[in-house]
Amino acid sequence: MTIVDRAALRRWARRSLLLAALLAAPAAYSEVVADSPDEDPGTLLGNYLSGRMARGDHDTVAAADFYSKALAGDPSNEIILEQTFLLEAASAHWDRAIRLANELVKVEPAHRIAQFLLGCDAFKRGDYKEADEHFSAARQGPIADLTSTLARAWVQEADGKPDEALATLDSLSDADWAQFYQRYHRALIADVAGKHDIARLAFAQAFKKNPSTLRVAEAYARHAVNANNRKLARDTLKIHIAKASGHPLSEALLADIESGKTPPLLVVTPADGLAEVFYGIGDALAGEGGLDMGIIFLQFALYVKPDFPLAYAALAEAYEGAKKYDLEMEAFDQIPKDSPLWLNVQIQKAFALNSLDRVDDAKVLLQQLIAQDPKDVRPLDALGNILRSHERYGEAKDYYSRAIALIGKPTKDNWALFYSRGVSNERLKDWPGAEADFKQALELSPEESLVLNYLGYSWIDQGRNLKQAMDYIRKAVKLKPDDGYYVDSLGWAYFRLGNLPGAVEQLERAVELKPDDPVINDHLGDAYWRVGRKLEAKYQWQQALTLKPDDDQTVALKQKIESGLTETADTKSAQDRTTQAGEKTQQ
Repeated sequence: MTIVDRAALRRWARRSLLLAALLAAPAAYSEVVADSPDEDPGTLLGNYLSGRMARGDHDTVAAADFYSKALAGDPSNEIILEQTFLLEAASAHWDRAIRLANELVKVEPAHRIAQFLLGCDAFKRGDYKEADEHFSAARQGPIADLTSTLARAWVQEADGKPDEALATLDSLSDADWAQFYQRYHRALIADVAGKHDIARLAFAQAFKKNPSTLRVAEAYARHAVNANNRKLARDTLKIHIAKASGHPLSEALLADIESGKTPPLLVVTPADGLAEVFYGIGDALAGEGGLDMGIIFLQFALYVKPDFPLAYAALAEAYEGAKKYDLEMEAFDQIPKDSPLWLNVQIQKAFALNSLDRVDDAKVLLQQLIAQDPKDVRPLDALGNILRSHERYGEAKDYYSRAIALIGKPTKDNWALFYSRGVSNERLKDWPGAEADFKQALELSPEESLVLNYLGYSWIDQGRNLKQAMDYIRKAVKLKPDDGYYVDSLGWAYFRLGNLPGAVEQLERAVELKPDDPVINDHLGDAYWRVGRKLEAKYQWQQALTLKPDDDQTVALKQKIESGLTETADTKSAQDRTTQAGEKTQQ
């Protein structure tokens, strides 16, 4: 007879009840409360569901509060314990997170994130033996194993054992992604330990493999200039900038080195190195779609090294991906004004304000930047883009024109300024000005699909330059074959030219690619009507109505559903609708 662990059985029953409730939960907590008179926000289930929904919305602070209340109602619940811990860590509530991590590893000793935090805490207290034990306990899975190995190496370096640290790094997988971190951290550890020859070789290997990676280039250049090889430092940064385009940090570092300064090493202490581990992996996780875990790792980096501007910038970017613009701005506010990142941060704050529909606040911020440096193109371009997104085309055009006047002889990098002013001109009904700007943009950068699509369709709509127009649109589709807006332009061009079978084929594909766009569904309805598929046409128009079209399109759709596609509606320019789709692609 099998002996049953009754405590485990109770845990399983409790977990099953909660999971069943979650599966049945509606999309909004207000609906849960309305449909469940016995539940309110103060109950275990109410707090759990509220926390789950807040977490799904990436509102970590609110979610942590709800889960903490739920945990208070059921302290032995492992599911709630784990979720509360993760949210407290994501919110950087360290006292609570560390307490919960200690509770969590009692019931789940191999919990990786809890062990990582406890390792960081022990490291900060100088207890390197305990830190190594916690980091060792987190080795489950490729990313965890990588993080654990790198962290342990820095613990060993902090404990005065650099040879052991380098040997630990040698145990990493031979996979390219693991070897990138191995070479990079080997170089950093060797430099901190005074083993500069080993560092030089590892940096050279890492940079040869990844010349476009900012941190590798910056660390290598700082190593070189501290080794009195200023030429190698300059050449490294110039190669990096050519490969990856300019970044404020690499450009500022190059300027310092060329002026005769000797900036310090990128990583000076083991704490810097451990923070670099969590920053690098957290930034990679967030960039690959793992926002929640990326945020936690970035918070670990900042826990170990609170003065880490680049980690704050990465955290802000992760919050932007989660559409938590208030948190994004809070992270940006931690970056000091003397950082090379500061101007870019202020511009990103303006875009965050715009995302919160605070366009006038964004305008004030950018105007302050413009007043501080009237010759800087970047805030002018940003303000033009924000105003254009709100259809304030006259104001946007003025800022683009001011930016263009500053650049002198334009280069390939300036194509977007001309494209953006061209859009503004077109919306202001100044077609000659728009056409000139689009042509200039293409002259600077002939492979830009946005410009090809916009100019090509505009000519089709006007009945001009038809062969070249179709070539441009086809080229745009070839460059981005899975862009539903470009495929829509091609289908609509066929429609305007009378190639109805071609129009139906392309517009059906466009709807497959962008099923939630009212413009594209509207276009397909028009094409169906013209080939005699009138029932399907009305279905597409009705579908377009459900997708929140603008007011003018709503009126037109209702008229077509009622009366069909009239000759007037057929010949009326669709430029407004198509260019709006193009704008969505750019944004």
